[in-house]
Amino acid sequence: MSMIIVTTETVPGREIEAVFGVVKGNVIQAKHLGKDIAAGFRQIVGGEIKEYTEMMSEAREIAIQRMVEKAEEKGADAIVAFRFVTSMVMTGAAEILAYGTAVKLR
Repeated sequence: MSMIIVTTETVPGREIEAVFGVVKGNVIQAKHLGKDIAAGFRQIVGGEIKEYTEMMSEAREIAIQRMVEKAEEKGADAIVAFRFVTSMVMTGAAEILAYGTAVKLR
């Protein structure tokens, strides 16, 4: 069974049996020079910067997977109150943090 991840504090139709605490996963993603050149051009002419959209989407998936691994280590089968936080750690690099509360459902 795969991990249930919800942004709510409960899982509809299920009861929380145990709370294991906060779990998190993060990744710091930096720009790739080739993509940065293409993105810079798009910034001039306008439109979506697809290179960065793809980069951030990939980073979110990595952060979620790392968070799920931490929850599984604790014996959880769900994560409630799931959230993302994004911050710039240096020019050209952003951190994605995925976090929530690991729980065991009945």
